[in-house]
Amino acid sequence: MAQVIFKSNINCGSCIQKVTPILNALEGIDEWRVDTTHPEKLLTVEFEDIQPEEIVKALDTIGFQAELYSQD
Repeated sequence: MAQVIFKSNINCGSCIQKVTPILNALEGIDEWRVDTTHPEKLLTVEFEDIQPEEIVKALDTIGFQAELYSQD
């Protein structure tokens, strides 16, 4: 399993509710979480068999931005 961390604009509980169905629907994501208390609003995704770019594109379709911050 790999992990990637994105800087995002997911900054509140309402935003998390909006991205939940999108991220949960992506095959290959095992677990994800957002740290809305961090200044960069870090989205951490643990995954197998999915490219980080696919996550960025999926979030973009609903108006959220994610930029690679760190990757294992």
